[in-house]
Amino acid sequence: MKLKSTLYWASTLLVVLVFTATGILNLMGNNHILTDILHLGFPTYIMKILGFWKVGAAISILLPKTVRLKEWAYAGMLFDLSGAAFSRMSIGDPAQMIIIPLLIMGLVVISWISRPESKSGFSIVPKI
Repeated sequence: MKLKSTLYWASTLLVVLVFTATGILNLMGNNHILTDILHLGFPTYIMKILGFWKVGAAISILLPKTVRLKEWAYAGMLFDLSGAAFSRMSIGDPAQMIIIPLLIMGLVVISWISRPESKSGFSIVPKI
């Protein structure tokens, strides 16, 4: 039980850090992220939309007693990260640029799988 709790908090805090930092940088119009957005062929206004939802998702998975909201936040994170990996793959970016969002996606999945029952509204394994 201690390992599960440690996995949950370590992965969740890393995910929150990544999504909060990148979300804020998106909202601020960071030049590095702007260059990436243009490189991927997206319009610049997508930065503000992604920034808003990334920060919102990061906050949501930390809020107590918001099980349904957490499920949506985790789903949104997976959509964002799988979309990032696929977008990079589609334009022929190097493997490391595709692997980075997939590794972060792995942290999101670890956080979701290891979350305590009090933060869970859905489980892959049925309760008996």
